[in-house]
Parts: sequence; structure tokens; C-alpha cells
Amino acid sequence: MESLRREAPNPSRQIPPPRLEVSGLRRAFGGRDVVADLTLTIAAGQVTCLLGPSGCGKSTTLRMIAGVEHPDGGTIRIDGQVMSDGSGRFLPPESRGVGLMFQDFALFPHLTVAQNVAFGLGGDRAARDRRVGELLERINLVGYGAKYPHELSGGEQQRVALARALAPRPRVMLMDEPFSGLDNRLRDGIRDTTLEVLKEEGTAVLLVTHEPDEALRMADEIALMRDGLIVQRGSPYNIYNAPADRAAAAFFSDINVIRGISKGALTETPFGSFLTPGHADGGAVEIVIRPQHLKIDFDRGGRGPNPTPQDGTPARGTVTRARYLGRESLVDFRMDFDGSILTASVPGVFMPRPGTVLWLMMRRDRCFVFAA
Repeated sequence: MESLRREAPNPSRQIPPPRLEVSGLRRAFGGRDVVADLTLTIAAGQVTCLLGPSGCGKSTTLRMIAGVEHPDGGTIRIDGQVMSDGSGRFLPPESRGVGLMFQDFALFPHLTVAQNVAFGLGGDRAARDRRVGELLERINLVGYGAKYPHELSGGEQQRVALARALAPRPRVMLMDEPFSGLDNRLRDGIRDTTLEVLKEEGTAVLLVTHEPDEALRMADEIALMRDGLIVQRGSPYNIYNAPADRAAAAFFSDINVIRGISKGALTETPFGSFLTPGHADGGAVEIVIRPQHLKIDFDRGGRGPNPTPQDGTPARGTVTRARYLGRESLVDFRMDFDGSILTASVPGVFMPRPGTVLWLMMRRDRCFVFAA
């Protein structure tokens, strides 16, 4: 019984604060809000990706968290400690315990790899050497300590920049498009190495990018940003499969849009009836589907396949173009019902000639319905 009492959870035990907590962050330039009421939290060891198009406020948010840009409002906390707030409190970058990585590796050309990694380290020389050796081993650059940056490849320079940023053991790592300068062959491997090292260090990571593939590959959570606001937050799976609006869906992939009018919670389309509850009677709606979720079938003397509950009613179209992209083929169709163009993707090689008549069906469980 005594043992059970000792192991019982303590309800008064405090839950540690998030590693990074941002609330109500604002910044305006020339009277225009670049960042407006932005709020997010990141736990230790978590990778959050701030994703959005150029000019949406991503990098400005990063600079305010780093302390190189003064916010107009809001609060930034690291491990519960206030870095800046509306009362005028503002800690400089060197007092925040953050690491920074940018597209420009910014290695010191006159210093060796080991000297670059050790640049921000204090303590005695033996301790510095141990930390440098540990990091070079983690990034698979053992034996490179005496080399200079110009002797390294782009991928190797990126790994050295990562080691230098991690050397002081920052509580938060801020990364602004850090992989965009690498060619495609190197990028995936460097991303994976970087993610592995950051996870091992238990660092909270805020990664800024405009590339959806990078966000899906690296993030535990994605914060989709548009016009200075976070419009949706969630896991990569949820962001991709339950987009908040048409623009969110389109940011991750090409989309097809079927337009209609909701009447009695139903919208009639050439692909059959779609349930559209929650939309105003007589209101315009857009039914969105990605190219990979359109199903193609053959023409049978002017008839298509039979309707099914999952795929709905088939609609006929004529091929206008087909392209082979390696892993998949994209086929464009001009639809009989309104002359619109819909695009379907097919794994592997599928290259029907222009003018070929085929039928399309829409996977009901893969459609999104939004107000027009």
C-alpha cells in the first residue's frame, strides 16, 4: 500500500510550459499588418513548420522570435520566460537561447570546420573540443575538422552550419528556408540528417518554408500562414486531408473545382448529387478534388461505367493533353457538360491520344466542399 501511495500521480505537480510560446504577435510596416495576432506553441523536441507563400509574414515572425525585429505587440516566451511583451520588455538575441539557420550558410571562410562549429562556445578548450567532436560525428563529418568551407560541398557546408547552430545547445532552433540553396539530389538526405540531429538534441524547431513537400516531410505540426495570419494548424495528415478552405487545399497540390448551387443540403453536378449540409439554400458551392482522386474509365459505345455509391455518376470528357512525369502521368480532359478542363493523374505511364473519349468519376470520400 505504501508503494502504491508513493507511485500515485501528484495532482499538484506542475506541467512544464511550452518550450516556445507566442501569443498575439503583431508587426506592421507602412500601416499594413505583416503579422497580425499570431499565436503558436512548440514543445521541446517538436518541429513546427510555418508554411505559406512569399510575403505572408513567415520570416518577419521568425525575426521577432529571434530578437532581431521588434514586435508591435504580443508576447514571446521561451520556457516560460518572457523574451518580449507589450510592456516594452525586450531581451536581445544573445540572451534568448535560440539558434539560427538560414539559406545562406554564413560560414566564416577563414576558419576551419572545427573553428566554425566552436565559434559560439564558451568554457575551456577541452570542453569545446569534446562538443565539436560530438557534433561532427553526429553529422557524419568526422575527419573534416581541419578543412575550410571552400573545400566542402554545399551539403557538407549545410551540415557544418547545423552543427554550429546546435553547438551552444539552443533551446529553440529557428530555420528560414535552410535547404532552398541545395540541389534536389542532396536536399532530402540533408533534411533527414538535420531532423534526426535536432530530435536527438530535444530542440524545439520552428522551420519557415514555402514548399509544401518540405513541410509534410519534416514537420510534426504545420501552421499554414496567409496575409499575416495562421489560417490552419494541425498535423501534416490533417492539414492535407482536411483543408480549411479552397486556398489551403490548392497550396498543397493541384486541384479540380466543380461549381454548383446548394439546395436542400444537396448540390447537383454532372457527377451526381453531393451532400452539402451547412451551406445556405441557393448558395454557390465549390466541390474540390485532387487529380489523383479522379477515376478514369473507358468509353463503351457512348456509355460509361455504372454509377456507384463511392464514385458517383460518371461524366464524359475528351483528352486534350497527356504528359508523362516519371512517377505519374497527367491527363487533361475537356468535359462535355460545360467545356471545363479537369486534370487526372495516373501512376506510371498512361498516355491517351488527344481526342480520345473517356469517362471520369469522383471519389466521394476524397472531395472537399467549400462556399464559393
